[in-house]
Amino acid sequence: MKEKVQTFGRFLSGMVMPNIGAFIAWGIITALFIETGWRPNERFAQLVTPMSTMLLPLLIAYTGGNVVAGQRGGVIGAIATMGVIVGSDVPMFIGAMIVGPLSAWIIKKFDKFMENKIPAGFEMLVNNFSLGIFGAVLALLAMVGITPLVGALNSVMQAGVGFFVDHGLLPLTSVFIEPAKVLFLNNAINHGILSPMGIQQVEEIGKSLFFLLEANPGPGLGILLAYCIAGKGSAKSSAPGAVIIHFFGGIHEIYFPYILMNPLLLLAVMAGGASGIFIFNLMGVGLTAPASPGSIFALLMMAERHSYAGLLLGIAVSAAVALIVALPLLKFMGKDTSLEEAQQKKDSMKRQAKGIAEPAAIEGSLGNDMAKDGATQGKVHKIAFACDAGMGSSAMGATVLKKKIAAAGLQGIEVIHTPVSSIPADVQIVVTHRELGERAARSNPNAERILITNFLAAPEYDELVLELKGRNQ
Repeated sequence: MKEKVQTFGRFLSGMVMPNIGAFIAWGIITALFIETGWRPNERFAQLVTPMSTMLLPLLIAYTGGNVVAGQRGGVIGAIATMGVIVGSDVPMFIGAMIVGPLSAWIIKKFDKFMENKIPAGFEMLVNNFSLGIFGAVLALLAMVGITPLVGALNSVMQAGVGFFVDHGLLPLTSVFIEPAKVLFLNNAINHGILSPMGIQQVEEIGKSLFFLLEANPGPGLGILLAYCIAGKGSAKSSAPGAVIIHFFGGIHEIYFPYILMNPLLLLAVMAGGASGIFIFNLMGVGLTAPASPGSIFALLMMAERHSYAGLLLGIAVSAAVALIVALPLLKFMGKDTSLEEAQQKKDSMKRQAKGIAEPAAIEGSLGNDMAKDGATQGKVHKIAFACDAGMGSSAMGATVLKKKIAAAGLQGIEVIHTPVSSIPADVQIVVTHRELGERAARSNPNAERILITNFLAAPEYDELVLELKGRNQ
């Protein structure tokens, strides 16, 4: 079930993530030129509404359609989405997420049906007219059928959010958001759910708190600081570097393994998240666009005018609360706070349950993971580091691997970062987090898998370099 939710969430966020640059451009224009912006300009402010109601939904629809059926799917997705855009007076982000992939799926099925049935020389004619006809029909159907459905869905969501806001319960959303983030649903929550609601709110009041519910780096910062103080082993030694990557680089996935290692720490991030939301709401803090990645720099850039003090206070309070709650939990957990010990204990219990003897110490976790996948021990040319979105922790991991491979004098090995759901077929070795191992196997079943728990200081990196030396030289 968790894997299915992750996959669906990845699909939703996958329509938004490639277009984050466009969202940031819209956010900058909004922050600068609207009536309450830094440099109000009536002429430039005319860009704000068309970008949110037309440009951004069309980009989402095209991207979603492209994922399903390539460029042809992207084009028909954009055409059909014009129906929900014209049929509604609010930004149709949810409508674009529905209509874009659905239209692409329909044209993909039609193309499959017509395969090998088109007379030679008529391919372009059939392809162009089928796209035009289906696009026109789907745009009309979306306008009269999908628009009311999405409008009703928007009303339900607004009513639900309104209940939390009207009753002062918005901080309670952290009870759901923080655990979901640790299960690698952070991109799906932020870009698939909160961002569409936030953008609609920006259209109404010029800012939105929804952009901060998931992107607040405070809770994660508190957890990492707690490990700096009370952690043990590699968890303690790697925590300071993780603080920099998390807070300044905006890669929140860096702190997820620290919580997965001690699940009781979920209480700390929930308390920290709720405290931050309370401060943000109390001081009227909001962002003008999604902050991605969730770096302090990105948050400050997207912050609504005159809200810097409230923004920084909310982040500081959430970090402090998470730290205070996490410290006694770490001390209570005792030696289980060691990253290596926790992993070794889990592997040992798993082997015992299966009746497998303990492996020789020289094999290590790398040898076990490669062997269990039945991979051939040939020369390696391409390695992929995979994470949920393919843009955060995977990029960081790829950089670390490249440096280690270069330092070892190995040449001719390409290291890339990629979404775990779309690992290229020519990749021979995939490095990913243990929570994403099953999805990696489904995405590229022929690749060797190296499953890690710590993105920043995984011992498997050095083991992999030694393995490459033996195989490539």
